[in-house]
Amino acid sequence: MDKIKIALQYIMPKHLVSRLVGKLAAAELGSITTAGIKWFIKQYKIDMSEAAQSEPEAYKTFNAFFTRALKPGVRPLSQDQDYIVHPVDGAISQCGPINDGQIFQAKGHEYSSLALLGDQADDAKRFEDGDFATIYLAPKDYHRIHMPVKGTLSKMTYVPGDLFSVNPLTAANVPGLFARNERVVAIFETEIGPIAMVLVGATIVASIETVWAGTITPPGSKNVFTWDYPTEGPEALTLEKGAEMGRFKLGSTVVMLFAKGALDEFADGVVPEAVTRMGQTFAKIED
Repeated sequence: MDKIKIALQYIMPKHLVSRLVGKLAAAELGSITTAGIKWFIKQYKIDMSEAAQSEPEAYKTFNAFFTRALKPGVRPLSQDQDYIVHPVDGAISQCGPINDGQIFQAKGHEYSSLALLGDQADDAKRFEDGDFATIYLAPKDYHRIHMPVKGTLSKMTYVPGDLFSVNPLTAANVPGLFARNERVVAIFETEIGPIAMVLVGATIVASIETVWAGTITPPGSKNVFTWDYPTEGPEALTLEKGAEMGRFKLGSTVVMLFAKGALDEFADGVVPEAVTRMGQTFAKIED
């Protein structure tokens, strides 16, 4: 059955299906939208007591529900200055060192940091011999993405690609999954060096949104697009530790890259399959 599920992903028109689902998720369909939200809450056992608006009827679109805000204080931010924090709710897929430019995906599968970053050689060089962490966001999770540490945006890259599912089954069976799916790469300058926040698209992910550019609409081309941003002066965009930096409109994965020497060690319990909660300690900063 697993082999059939993987094979179907190769032949399914993933972009077409995803864009159609995206249009439905953005539509205001009244009672139909509310019914869909109620089904989703029941199916995935979502704890709506954490949401700023707990009633399904409060959301005019499925996207509004899926990117819902949480109540203040539900995700307290660790104040330990020796640690960066989890950027999302989800589960650790993998984490560890970047060895010879390769990132571990799953048993038998690796992919290059160069490919992940859209073949931007200068960017990949900044993360040579550094560390990475991959976090999977399931449908039940909170889908806003936050900063693990204070940082100033220096570059964004849109990388076109496929739209395979990013669940654990697919990660274990599709080579180079995160470097072949559509993605947005945001690079921030921080006190511990550059950090790459890679937001990976997936099947039925209608779009990826950032707080500075809004919805990143696929340009309808196979080309990589890049935007450079000033890191000083009045136009520089600096986000505080724990500040929202983006959203997934329907689930996906975040891959973080860190420069060599940025991290001392991952926090206790940060291991593959461990549940993450935004704001909790994630990794200790190198002294």
